[in-house]
Amino acid sequence: MTSLPDRVRIFDTTLRDGEQSPGCSMGLDGKLEMARQLARLRVDIIEAGFPAVSEGDREAVRAIAREVEGPRIAALARCVPADIEAAWDALADAPRPRLHVFLATSALHRQYKLRMAKREILRRAVESVAAARERTDDVEFSPEDGSRTEPDFLAEVVERVIEAGATTVNIPDTVGYTMPQEFSALIRRLRATVNGIENAVISVHCHNDLGMAVANSLAAVGAGARQVECTVNGIGERAGNASLEEVVMALRTRRDLFEVDTGVETREIHASSRLLTRITGAVVQRNKAIVGRNAFAHEAGIHQHGVLRHRATYEIMRPEDVGAAGNELVLGKHSGRHALRSRLEEIGFAPAEAEMDEIFVQFKRLADRIGEIGDADLTALMGQRRVAPPPS
Repeated sequence: MTSLPDRVRIFDTTLRDGEQSPGCSMGLDGKLEMARQLARLRVDIIEAGFPAVSEGDREAVRAIAREVEGPRIAALARCVPADIEAAWDALADAPRPRLHVFLATSALHRQYKLRMAKREILRRAVESVAAARERTDDVEFSPEDGSRTEPDFLAEVVERVIEAGATTVNIPDTVGYTMPQEFSALIRRLRATVNGIENAVISVHCHNDLGMAVANSLAAVGAGARQVECTVNGIGERAGNASLEEVVMALRTRRDLFEVDTGVETREIHASSRLLTRITGAVVQRNKAIVGRNAFAHEAGIHQHGVLRHRATYEIMRPEDVGAAGNELVLGKHSGRHALRSRLEEIGFAPAEAEMDEIFVQFKRLADRIGEIGDADLTALMGQRRVAPPPS
C-alpha cells in the first residue's frame, strides 16, 4: 500500500448540502458573500450548488465560478446527461472547476428509489464519469448511501469509476447510520482491495443523524481518507453534516494522533460561523463546539480558578486561534472567589481581603436571584457597600 499525503483537503458544501437544510435557503447575494468568506477561510473546494435543481442555483454557481478566487469550485450533478451539462455550463468560467456526479448504490436505493439492477448502476456511473471527464480532468464520484452498500459491490463501483477517470471518490454516510469503527474498516477495505485506488483521493461525506458525523469523518481520515466534506456550523439535511470547524480543529489540536494538516485559516472560523448565521438566520446553539457562545466560557469556580492560573487547565485550544475574541469568565452562582476578585479588579474595584468574605456572600445571593452577573450588577453591589473605585 502506497504512503499517504499528510494533507487533508476540506471540501465545503455549505452552499449545496448546507443550503438544503430547512430554513437555510440563500439568495444569490448571500451565496456570493458566503463563498468569498469560504475563500478567506481557505477551504480547498467550494461546492457551490446543484445547477439542475433551479435556475437560481445555476446562476449562483455561475457567479461564484466567475468571481470567487482561490478554492476549486464544484457543482453537483446526478448521473444524468442533462444534469452534467447544466453543471458544466454553470462551471465553465471557473479557473479550477470540479464536476461532482453521484448515483445511489445501496440495495435499498436500487430497489425502492431507482428501480435499477447492479449492472445498470455500474453502466450509468461509468458513462457519467466518462462524460464529466470529457469536460474537465477534475471529476468526483459519489456512490450515494455508500456506507449501506454491499462492500463488494461498492468496491466494484469505485474501481470502475476510477478506471473511467474519477480523480476523487467520495464515500457518503448519507443517512448517518454507520459507526466510526465500521466506517474506518470500510475505508481500509477499499484501500486494500480496489485496483487503482492510489490514483484517486478518497473522500467522505458524513451526516449527523446519530451524532456521529465528525467522529466518522475523523475515523475515515485515520483509515486513509484525504478529503472531508463538511459544512460551516454543521448545517445540512435533517440533523446536518460533519461540522467544518470541529473536523478542522480536531485535526489541528490532535495532530499528534492524526499526523495530518489542513490548509484552513482557522482564525476565520468564527467570522465564517457568524456570517452564515446572519445570512440564514439559523442560530448556533450556545454549547456548540468551537463556535458556540459557551465554547470558551467558564462559570464553575474550580474551572475559573484553573484558567486564571493557566489556560491549558481547562482550554485545549486558544480562542484566538479560531478568531474568537478570547475566553469569558461568566459570573454566576457557580463562580468562585478568584473569578469574582479578578472581575472586580478589571472594572476598577480593589476590595481588601478582609471584605471579600461578605462581598462573596452578597454576590452569591444576587446570583441565586438573577442568574448571570454583569458588570453593572457588580458596580451596583459595590455601590451599596459604598466602596468607590479608585481614581483613574
